[in-house]
Amino acid sequence: MADDSQKRSLEIKVEIDDVTAQGIYANLAFIAHSESEFTIDFIYVQPQGQKAKVRARIISSPGHTKRFLEALQENVRKFEESHGLITPSLGAERKPRFLS
Repeated sequence: MADDSQKRSLEIKVEIDDVTAQGIYANLAFIAHSESEFTIDFIYVQPQGQKAKVRARIISSPGHTKRFLEALQENVRKFEESHGLITPSLGAERKPRFLS
């Protein structure tokens, strides 16, 4: 177990500007990977629309991506313990068509 001085050395001060703090809504994500990185595009698809827009792109190492996955799984588990099982919404299997 880490003592107080070790815990303090692990603390990271995180800053966030006002615009970023508001967040961005996405209802779809595409994930691609290469040998050295994962790319995750967070996308907003308009209801009944033919357009989708990438709202954010995150590029991460395989190690960071795996830790993100584990953290996300843990948070979903905690959410479901408190609020009940999450079920995918109807139409979640819809595959968007891309226009070039």
